[in-house]
Amino acid sequence: MVSIRVAAPLALLLLSSCVTGPDHTAPQTPLPEKFAEGASKSNGEVAMAAWWTAFNDRRLNGLVEQGINQNLDVLQALERITAAEAGVVVAGAGGLPSLGVSAEESVSKSKGTGDYSARTTDTTSTSSGGVSVSWLLDLFGQYRRAKESASASLDAAYASADVAKLSFLSDLVTSYINARYYQERIAIARKNLASRRETLELTKLQLEAGAASRLDVVQSEGLVNSTLADLPGLETNFRRSAHHIATLLGLPASTLIADLQKGAPQPIARRSINAGVPADLIRNRPDIRRAERELASAVADIGVAEAQLYPTITLGGSISPSWISTKSLAGSLTSWSFGPSLTLPILDGGRLKANVDIAESSARGAYLAWKGTVLKAVEEVENALAAVNRDSQTVSALTATVRSYEEALALSTASYKDGASSLLDVLDAQRSVSTAQASLAQAVQQMAADYVALNVAIGGGYAFDGKSASGTKVAKNM
Repeated sequence: MVSIRVAAPLALLLLSSCVTGPDHTAPQTPLPEKFAEGASKSNGEVAMAAWWTAFNDRRLNGLVEQGINQNLDVLQALERITAAEAGVVVAGAGGLPSLGVSAEESVSKSKGTGDYSARTTDTTSTSSGGVSVSWLLDLFGQYRRAKESASASLDAAYASADVAKLSFLSDLVTSYINARYYQERIAIARKNLASRRETLELTKLQLEAGAASRLDVVQSEGLVNSTLADLPGLETNFRRSAHHIATLLGLPASTLIADLQKGAPQPIARRSINAGVPADLIRNRPDIRRAERELASAVADIGVAEAQLYPTITLGGSISPSWISTKSLAGSLTSWSFGPSLTLPILDGGRLKANVDIAESSARGAYLAWKGTVLKAVEEVENALAAVNRDSQTVSALTATVRSYEEALALSTASYKDGASSLLDVLDAQRSVSTAQASLAQAVQQMAADYVALNVAIGGGYAFDGKSASGTKVAKNM
C-alpha cells in the first residue's frame, strides 16, 4: 500500500459513497406444502406454548419453571449475547471520529566543565501536550458492513439462547419421563417379586405334601432371584435420571432424589398437537433463525472484504503545544497539522482479493448450512409425527396383552393349586406377565418421549417465561 499525504480539494473529501458487497436477502429452499402425516393448517406462533403441561404433572411443571432461568447452558448463552452486543459497539466505533489527548513532562540537568569550583548546573524543564483527531471516511461502506455483520451475529446469539432453552426443555422433560419409567419398572419388579415369592412358598408346601419335586422348588427360587437381580440396575438408572435433572437445574446431583422417590405415574400427554406445515419451521425453529443470521453476517463480511480493495481517506489533525524552561531561557512552541490522508492498495500479492474469495466461500457455506438445518428440521418433524401417530396403537395392544397374560397367570395358578397343571405353566405365565408389563411401561415411556420430540421439532416452548398461569393459558391454544 502507498500512503499519500495530500491537500486534496474539498470535492475529493465529499466523494459520493457507495456500499460494497451484496445485500442480504432471506434465503429460499423448496419445501412441501404439508408434512406426510400432518395437517395442512399452520400452527402459528408456538414459542410460548407450554406443551409439557399436557402431561398434567405439577412436579414436572415446577421443575421447568425452576430451571428455565437457571440452567447453566442457558446462562452461558445469555452471556454470549452480552459479548455480541459489545461486538456491535466495536464494529460501529470504527466509522466514528477518534480523539486522543497526550501530555508529557521531563526535567534534565547538565554540568559545565573546568575547575570544580567554576562548574555550574543548568536545569531544563520541558512540558508538552497534544490533541489529535482522526476520522476515516467510510466511502465504500467497510464499517457499515462490519456493523451489519456484528448486528447479525448479535441476532444469532439471541437465537442461540433460544436453542439452549429448547435443548434444556427437551433434556429435562425427557429425563423426567425416564425417571418415572424406571420407577414404574421398579414397582412392577417388586410386585412380581411378591407374586413369585408366594409361588415359591406354595411350591415348598407342595414339596412337603409330596405333590411337587425339588426341581420345582429350584426353578421357582431361580425366578425369584432373577427378579431380585433386576432391581439394582433399575434403581441405578432411576438415580442417574434424577441426578441429571438436578444438574440441568444447576444443583448438586443428589438434591432431588428424596423428592422424586415419592413417586408418580408415568407421564402421558392428554392433549394433541398441530405440527403445522414445513414453512412454519423457518419462523419457529431457533436453530434455523440462527443459521439464517449467520448467513447474513457472512454476506456482510463480503462487503467488508471488498471495501478493502478501494482507497481510504482519513481526515486527521493535531495540535502540540510545548513549554521549555531553563535558568537562562523560557519559551513555548505550538505546532499543528491538518489534512486528509489517502491510502491506495496497489501491490499486496493478491491478499485483498483472496480475502474476498474467502468471504464469498464462507457465505456460500453458510447458505448450505442454513439449507441443511431446514431439511433436518423437516426430517425431525416427519419422524416425530410418524412415531406419535402410532404410539397409541402400541400402548393399546400391550395393555390388552398384559390383561390377557394376567388372566392366564391367575388361571394357571389356580389350576396348579388344584393339581391340574404343572409349576412350569405358572412360571411361564409369570414370565409372560413380567415381560408384557415391562414392554407396556417402555411403550408409555416412548410415547411420552415422542410427544416431547415432536414439540421440540416444531420449535415450541422456548420463549416460556416461567409463569404457570401464562404458560397454561398458551398451552390451551396448541
